[in-house]
Amino acid sequence: MSIVKSAIVTGAGSGIGRAIARRLAEDGHAVIVADRSADGAAETVRQLTEAGLSARAEVLDITDPAATQRLIDGAENLAVLVNNAGIFNTRDFDELTPDDFRVMYEVNLVAMFTLCQQAARVLPEGGRIVNLASRAAFGARNYAHYVASKAGVAGFTKALALELAARQITVNAVAPGVIATDMLLERAEGLEGLRVQQPTGKLGAPEHIAHAVAFFADPRAEFVTGQVLIVDGGRSVGGTAAF
Repeated sequence: MSIVKSAIVTGAGSGIGRAIARRLAEDGHAVIVADRSADGAAETVRQLTEAGLSARAEVLDITDPAATQRLIDGAENLAVLVNNAGIFNTRDFDELTPDDFRVMYEVNLVAMFTLCQQAARVLPEGGRIVNLASRAAFGARNYAHYVASKAGVAGFTKALALELAARQITVNAVAPGVIATDMLLERAEGLEGLRVQQPTGKLGAPEHIAHAVAFFADPRAEFVTGQVLIVDGGRSVGGTAAF
């Protein structure tokens, strides 16, 4: 009888995280849906279990190291960690404060580092870590603190890949472009402008990111580590002046 391996997906209570959780569950993982929203996590679990998939919820603040340690300790046969949780907001550069930077870094980078360190202590040979970066790491107006945090995710991913390579644990990142999540769709007035900037003529879907994450999480991707895969419909090829 084969052992069912578990996968932790943070920020899995909605949007991209929910799509990642579904895809990993479809691939046979027992998914731990980690989110700060109890309602969001419960809804993801409901959708997955109704589809006959294995999932359970864990509600926590990922900036609390004690809470993330409990999350790791409670993950039986952990094989995959997906650091999807993060925050995003806009600030004009003249209005940015040190606190804006600190909060963004605490959630998007420091919490991710902590989870990676805690998970690396228990992940077996062949374990997988996938971090969510962003195409915004190339640069964008009014997002200096967000850009810096996601550039940090990309750099950290490459460094950690080298640290864990001898243990056959791969570390990669997926960098989404403009993805049509519920949060984005609420900003209907700007969607057409975003769409026409895309070489493909359409916005991305959460499932596009989930498929990319699933590739890195697959045991057959054992020779791929330290990579940042940009999933943006080709937008980054056409220039980086606009986010």
